[in-house]
Amino acid sequence: MQDALAGLTQLVLFDVFNGLIIGAFYALMALGLSLILNLSGVINFAHGGFLALGAYLAFMLMPTVGFWGALLLAPVLTAAIGLLVERLLIRRLYGRDPLYSLLLTFGLAFMLEDGLRFIWGPATLPFAVPDWMSSPLSDRFFFLTGYRLFMVVLVAVAVAALFLILERTRLGMRIRAGTLDLETVSALGVNVRVLRNLNFGLGIYLAGLAGVLAAGMLGLQPTIGTDLIMPSFVAIIIGGLGSLVGTLLGGLLIGVASGLTAVFFPSATEAVIYVLMALVLLVRPRGLLGEEGRF
Repeated sequence: MQDALAGLTQLVLFDVFNGLIIGAFYALMALGLSLILNLSGVINFAHGGFLALGAYLAFMLMPTVGFWGALLLAPVLTAAIGLLVERLLIRRLYGRDPLYSLLLTFGLAFMLEDGLRFIWGPATLPFAVPDWMSSPLSDRFFFLTGYRLFMVVLVAVAVAALFLILERTRLGMRIRAGTLDLETVSALGVNVRVLRNLNFGLGIYLAGLAGVLAAGMLGLQPTIGTDLIMPSFVAIIIGGLGSLVGTLLGGLLIGVASGLTAVFFPSATEAVIYVLMALVLLVRPRGLLGEEGRF
C-alpha cells in the first residue's frame, strides 16, 4: 500500500513538474503575444513561427558559439528579424481592420514553418544541451534534471526582467502608457512608430528565447511553435486581456492543470486547457485579471 502511494506521489510530482515547465513556455510565449496585442492590437499568429525560428537559429549557431552563445544570440537575432517584419509588413496595417493583420500573420506563420522545413527538413533534429545538465539530480526524482531546473529559473529571470523593464525604464513606461491611450502618448511627442517597433521586437525576443529552451526539451521540428501557439492564446484569455500578470498566471495555470490531468485522464491533457478557459469565462468573462472594457 505504501509502495503504491509512493509511486502515485512520484507520478503526480512528475506530471505536475512537467506541467509547470510547459506552463512556463506558455507564459513566456503568451507574454510576448500580450505585449504586441495590448499596444498594437495585432493578433500575432506568427508568434509560434518566430519561436521555431529562434530554435533553429540556435541550432545553426551552436557548432560555432556553443550552447551558451546560441542561447544568448538566437533570441536577439530572432528579435531583429521581428523588427524588420514589423517595419516592412505589419506597420502598413495599423489603423485598419484587425482582420488584415490577423490574416497577414496567419500567412506568415505558414511561410516561416515551410521555410524552416525547406532548409532543415521535416524530421526532428537533436538539440544537444550540456551533458552535465541532462543528468537527474537524484535517483528518486529522476525527472528533475539540471536542464529542467535551469529552464524554470531562466524563465523566472526573463519574466522578472520584463516587468522590471516595463516598470523602471522610459521605454517600459511609454509602452504601458501606450496600451492605455496611444493617441495621447503620440500627442506628447513620443514616436509611436518606433515605440510599436521596439515593443514588437521585445515580444518576438521572448518567443525566440522560449524556442531555444523548448528545443532542448521537446526536440527540434518545424511545428514546435504550432504546438504551443493556441495554449498561449488561451493563457491570455484566462489571465485577461490587458493584464501581463494575468497572462503569466494563465500560462502557469493551464500548464499545471494539464500536468495533473495527465495523471488520471491522459487523453484529456489538451482538452482540459479549453475546459478551464470556458469555466473561467463563465465565472469571470473578462478573465482572471482582465480590464473592464478592454478590446
